[in-house]
Amino acid sequence: MNPRLDRLHPYPFEKLGALLADATPPTGLAPIRLSIGEPRHPTPPFIGAALTEHLDGLATYPATRGMPWLREAIAEWLTRRFGLPAGLLDPERHVLPVNGTREALFAFAQAVVDAASSPLVLLPNPFYQIYEGAALLAGAEPHFLPCTVESGFQPDFDAVDAATWQRCQLLYICSPGNPSGAVLPQATLARLLALADRHDFIIAADECYSEIYFDEAGPPVGLLQACAAAGRDDFRRCVVFHSLSKRSNAPGLRSGFVAGDAEILRRFLAYRTYHGCAMALPQQHASAAAWRDEQHVVLNRRLYREKLDAVLDALDGALDVTRPAAGFYLWPRTPLDDTDFARRLFAEQHVTVLPGSYLSRPTAHGDPGRGRVRLALVADQDECVEAARRIRAFCRGL
Repeated sequence: MNPRLDRLHPYPFEKLGALLADATPPTGLAPIRLSIGEPRHPTPPFIGAALTEHLDGLATYPATRGMPWLREAIAEWLTRRFGLPAGLLDPERHVLPVNGTREALFAFAQAVVDAASSPLVLLPNPFYQIYEGAALLAGAEPHFLPCTVESGFQPDFDAVDAATWQRCQLLYICSPGNPSGAVLPQATLARLLALADRHDFIIAADECYSEIYFDEAGPPVGLLQACAAAGRDDFRRCVVFHSLSKRSNAPGLRSGFVAGDAEILRRFLAYRTYHGCAMALPQQHASAAAWRDEQHVVLNRRLYREKLDAVLDALDGALDVTRPAAGFYLWPRTPLDDTDFARRLFAEQHVTVLPGSYLSRPTAHGDPGRGRVRLALVADQDECVEAARRIRAFCRGL
């Protein structure tokens, strides 16, 4: 067996299951799960209709690079959403459909990391655990960048020394961030572009929460947008990852894309061709329909905005929590250890949340996830508000 498998950490939900295994919640309270970020708003019917209308495509082997009309739909969406100059994105060279961002974020490291040169993969801390697992199995060493309240829940890139940047081959960024919802400003992205040029590393921007924001006049900026503003029409060293899971409430569709540097995507396509991960044609038709429609996304944002307002009001100051700029998570500080908080909340109120320390790693500068929990506001508003009321009651009883 590959010895690198032994370096993988248990997945957060595996640890959560062990934490709660011997806890007995009240039978009179219905369970409410805020632990996993699985969208539960209805999938728009037109997406399912596009899927079923093209089931005859199951009789055909799909191409790994996807059909031209899907790549065109994606390029058109990116151009509209991020204000890119018309024609800057070439669907033939700059876009590659993938089966959701999770598999692509993992596979990308396997394709771009050269394990022979003691590489580092830099990633935010807390983080989506796929980044760390991808780095370890690619033969790199993860280097964690703390995201603390003092840094606005963003990595302090200026605190990274030149020697670390020089060993870096791949930088994962997540904006809006999971779990904090923090958004990297364009000036920070421009700074990262300059660092990537100076030290020759690739930026992998996980932007799967980019369409869940609360100010309709100020959507989060994207890495390709920063490239265009800097005059980088080749998107050199930059790749972005997007998904329909959160944007379109279609996590089961397993559909997303990567876009950016044409030469990197050419090599990544070669890897994926051997990997055997082409998207089925019915999925491609459903995906193209989703990327071409924006009305359902506006509605989705409104639902999350109303839900966030109602939940923060129901919490009524029970927790030390910052209103996120984007995403559907709350990232509050807990009045006791985060694992104790999560276990007792489950046992006393039948509400499941994820301890922050399950999303982070301790470093010499501390553990930025400890003493926090992640609340995923994915259920309907009434259920989320009821969970907030139970959390408030629990906190007042401490």
